[in-house]
Amino acid sequence: MRLSVNGGPLEVPEGPEGPTIRDVLAAAGMEDQRGLAGAVDGGVVPRREWGRSTVAEGEEVAVLRAAPGGSS
Repeated sequence: MRLSVNGGPLEVPEGPEGPTIRDVLAAAGMEDQRGLAGAVDGGVVPRREWGRSTVAEGEEVAVLRAAPGGSS
């Protein structure tokens, strides 16, 4: 299945019910999911839902990683 992750194409293995957000993150090389936030087609998906929320062909997945810092 072909998806868009952070604006770039990604091929994700397709299971019987479709890949979950966790599957997408793993396929994108993001196994360490600490500090990540995710959205599908502009809607934020809570982390507790990542293992059961599936994505469909052509959807846009956005992943942000929290970073320390700030302005002075």
